[in-house]
Amino acid sequence: MVLLLGAASACGWRLQGTARLPEVMSVTYVDSADRYSDFNRALQASLTASGARMAAVRSDATAVVHIHKDQSGQRVLSVSARNTPEEYEVFYKVEYSVSGRNGELLPLQTLELSRDYSYDEKAVLAKQREQAILREALARELAGLVIRRVASL
Repeated sequence: MVLLLGAASACGWRLQGTARLPEVMSVTYVDSADRYSDFNRALQASLTASGARMAAVRSDATAVVHIHKDQSGQRVLSVSARNTPEEYEVFYKVEYSVSGRNGELLPLQTLELSRDYSYDEKAVLAKQREQAILREALARELAGLVIRRVASL
């Protein structure tokens, strides 16, 4: 088993969904107003999975990911003849930039994703859970997009 793992790592095999980060991202600090948002947690998990070590303080980091905006919500897409919502759109929008010790690595970037879902007033709790699941999935997708953009530096 150990021999198999050694051979897999020697040939460059990596877990799907992880990206090889540039050396400047080896020790990263995430500067965010909300350290517990879905996006922030997903981004830190993605950075760690891609080989970055998370710095506890900014001064220890070789790169800083600045989260300028981390916003999620929902909008009504359609209503019934009785004027009750039938469809909602869940959205997640982030604005971020990346800087290193020698200056800006990635200027301000804006990403937004959305998904829609049908609403049933007879299943309110289930639909609230569906909205939360969609929001978490959007946050993970956005974190993946950020990692791929940072990996291209």
